[in-house]
Amino acid sequence: MSIQESLDLLTRGTEDVIKLEELEKKLKKGKPLQIKAGFDPTAPDLHIGHTVLINKMAQFQQLGHEVTFLIGDFTGMIGDPTGKSDTRKILTREQVNENAETYQQQIFKILDKDKTKIAFNSTWMNKLGADGMVDLASRYTVARMLERDDFSKRFGSQQPIAIHEFMYPLVQGYDSVAMKTDIELGGTDQRFNLLMGRTLQGQFGQEPQVVMTMPLLEGLDGVQKMSKSLGNYIGIEDAPKDMFGKIMSISDELMWRYFDLLSFKSNSEITTFKQEMSDGKNPRDIKFILGLEIVERFHGKEAADGALAGFKNQFQKGAIPDDIPELTIESLESGEIGLALLLKNAGLCVSTSDAMRMVKQNAVSINGEKVSDPKQQITAGTQAIFQVGKRKFAKISVN
Repeated sequence: MSIQESLDLLTRGTEDVIKLEELEKKLKKGKPLQIKAGFDPTAPDLHIGHTVLINKMAQFQQLGHEVTFLIGDFTGMIGDPTGKSDTRKILTREQVNENAETYQQQIFKILDKDKTKIAFNSTWMNKLGADGMVDLASRYTVARMLERDDFSKRFGSQQPIAIHEFMYPLVQGYDSVAMKTDIELGGTDQRFNLLMGRTLQGQFGQEPQVVMTMPLLEGLDGVQKMSKSLGNYIGIEDAPKDMFGKIMSISDELMWRYFDLLSFKSNSEITTFKQEMSDGKNPRDIKFILGLEIVERFHGKEAADGALAGFKNQFQKGAIPDDIPELTIESLESGEIGLALLLKNAGLCVSTSDAMRMVKQNAVSINGEKVSDPKQQITAGTQAIFQVGKRKFAKISVN
């Protein structure tokens, strides 16, 4: 692969590359580069939004570069303040270790286990000692820290900022010094922390790392970032049929975003898919390709083929699943409840605005009949099967 082809592949789906000319220069050296991405083990399970970074690591790995999956067991106990309006609860060593173990089990569904280094940042941070931590703290000013958006907002609204929170970006930056990283990958929300690595490497006499930021993957609603708390996620431990069905439920527009960030198809293959859809090919058939690839990655080819066959049998024929959840939803004091609120409370939509949008898109049915009025009221005593999109069903009784 030429340098330009490598650049095209590695920068696909990225939000920013700091700096692109430095990345090109590093690639032209013709030797394996040191690539890292850090993950704080703050929760036991990953969803496919987390795999955006891991996929990019896999692309570097396929090009012969040395990839390190850094588990932030030290930073995880500090708690990343990024985007937080208050101080995060500090995790125990036991919690961090348990979560780190599940990460190691999950990432090798994407990365080559024989070629992937696993590192823990406690390895060097525990050796740094009090003198080293004081030296590290001396390398950045409070004024510069307060330029960071989340710290600035909390300071302005007189919300407390603990001193140890200032240490988080410094420790993450020091990880790059300790590992002599050439390229660090992270989400767009990590930009401040990633740039700290460049700053500290320069102070320690190292060539600054290239920073590559990846966008936060939108969830199934296509609006908010993928999150378990919002219910708009695809878990990498989801059953094959559920994973496939969720992928088929995304919009045609969002499909291309998922191709860019989750697929290992080449740029030319994706360009061909777009041309085929432009020429009249059913986007559903292209989405099948994406669904098969993702399910096969986590569950194998046989499971992926089975999920496709099951989807065609169940949803393309309009069948209602046998195992749909049965729910009871309380009406309001008026004895009614708005359809949008009902769908939100039932977990069929992530919000009332999402529910109203789905109605307007002709994607909501009650007992098989399409609903056209997003403000429709459902009266107490109603028992019906509610459907949103092609795959979300619930048998709901309204009290």
